[in-house]
Amino acid sequence: MLAVYTFFFSVIFKARWSGLDGADKGSFATLVFVGMIVHGLFAECVNKAPTLIVNNVSYVKKVVFPLEILPWISLGSAMFHMAISLAVLVLARILLGGTLSWTIFFFPLVLLPLVLVTIGFSWFFAAVGVYLRDVVQTVGIFTTVLTFLSPVFYPISALPERYHFWFKLNPLTFIIEESRNVLIWNHAPDWTNLGLMVVAAGLIAWLGFWVFQKCREGFADVV
Repeated sequence: MLAVYTFFFSVIFKARWSGLDGADKGSFATLVFVGMIVHGLFAECVNKAPTLIVNNVSYVKKVVFPLEILPWISLGSAMFHMAISLAVLVLARILLGGTLSWTIFFFPLVLLPLVLVTIGFSWFFAAVGVYLRDVVQTVGIFTTVLTFLSPVFYPISALPERYHFWFKLNPLTFIIEESRNVLIWNHAPDWTNLGLMVVAAGLIAWLGFWVFQKCREGFADVV
């Protein structure tokens, strides 16, 4: 899929990154791959969330189990897959003659708001999925659309200026752009905006948990 997306966006749509030779398809692929890694973790967890409770009925009815950790288990699995993808990314960078900088050690900090946003949405959709079973299809559409509304296949600088504000309301935009900064461009993160993003992501996580806790009292009656 990475090869398909790279061909589609770099050859057909001719997406370009400033500072990158248009003929350098290898570097283009690594830039796209970073976006896919970030979006992939979010999508994997959120797509599974609506069925987390209904697929584990025994935990709801028969035993005392902290149901709120189910999204964390899903997140742990997704992070394992992300670790494999990161290893592939590093190998690709080496094979393509790219440089690996000490800035890659900032990636866990850039990842923090992604974790908070993902767990918040996972708690929310895990709770909603108990009462609205069809929401799983809606969530799948949501994460697919989000692929193209996030700078996965293009830099946000490629968009007209008037759209920047709206795209930046999407938390994945900042996380993807900063991930490229530390993993590909060898730049330190934007610390001020990273701090603000952590606060905003923490609020999203809290709201998701609040909805989950409010809804969980009726889980046993519905499932």
